[in-house]
Amino acid sequence: MKYLLTSGGIRNDNIKQKLVDLIGKPIAESSALFIPTATYAHPMAGPKAVYRSITGEDSMAALGWKSVGVLELTSLPTLSRDRWVPWVEAADVLLVDGGDTIFLRHWMEESGLADLLPTLDAVWVGVSAGSMVMTPRIGREFVTWPESRGEDAALGIVDFAIFPHLEYPGWSSNTMASAEKWFANLDCPAYAIDDDTAIAVVDGKVDVISEGLWRSFER
Repeated sequence: MKYLLTSGGIRNDNIKQKLVDLIGKPIAESSALFIPTATYAHPMAGPKAVYRSITGEDSMAALGWKSVGVLELTSLPTLSRDRWVPWVEAADVLLVDGGDTIFLRHWMEESGLADLLPTLDAVWVGVSAGSMVMTPRIGREFVTWPESRGEDAALGIVDFAIFPHLEYPGWSSNTMASAEKWFANLDCPAYAIDDDTAIAVVDGKVDVISEGLWRSFER
């Protein structure tokens, strides 16, 4: 599995070219599955946001894929693995939208998708929570799902944390000063990234792709 961890999706040509490089073929020849699960649980989102994220002009689903489908993780535990695993194995890319990270982690584990990831030859493209779910921790500042009981542990597939939407217009909680305070309570390296930045991870090697603002934090 290869990972393209973004804050705001495929927002510029450099990130788009990196995605093509990771897939190894043009987007028009590639198949994708869109995973909207995290969006349902975030207090600022919900069903309307899910619809926009799939159908909007700036949606990752609208990049010009050969084929694109929707995979809802909350439905998978009620299906035979023989039915849904082939869908995932056939995809070149998994497009994972933002929302509540801990809710997403829960359903990745509950559905069995988390255990399947190491066996896949595909690219995971995360947006916000879809990226943060791959980290060791998200920080308590980003915990919103009540059922998490304050737990901020994610899957730990990469060894660094991510602070997304850095200096997003009108978001006073996403400043660089906020990122510094967030990092002070973590026990791992971290990156703060804006929506024009992505982090590619292949075989443990990290590559930052940016036309915007980002910062690394080291222990």
